[in-house]
Amino acid sequence: MSGSYIEVTDQSFASDVLGADAPVIVDFWAPWCGPCLAMAPTFEAMSDEYQGKITFAKMNTDDNMTTPSRLGIQGIPTLIMFKGGQEVGRIVGMVGRGVLQRKIESTFGALA
Repeated sequence: MSGSYIEVTDQSFASDVLGADAPVIVDFWAPWCGPCLAMAPTFEAMSDEYQGKITFAKMNTDDNMTTPSRLGIQGIPTLIMFKGGQEVGRIVGMVGRGVLQRKIESTFGALA
């Protein structure tokens, strides 16, 4: 995988996501999930496009089960947007670039 994103774990979630100064979008995914793998190139391209404005992060739900459970994630892929340590948006299921871009712009406004 390429792109300008970070990998987060149950252990790093609080500091990397909730404690981040910039807005964060976390992709909750798993390696066996077809829709997750199909959406990965879009997520990676968007991470390059918004680099320096929004932090993009990925969390493997197979390796990290505590955080997804705590956030009520029941299906993947799920993208959750955080600002100031609070959830401000969520997308469940695979979406195309246009849908993701509109959600980013409507959620983060001028930052995007």
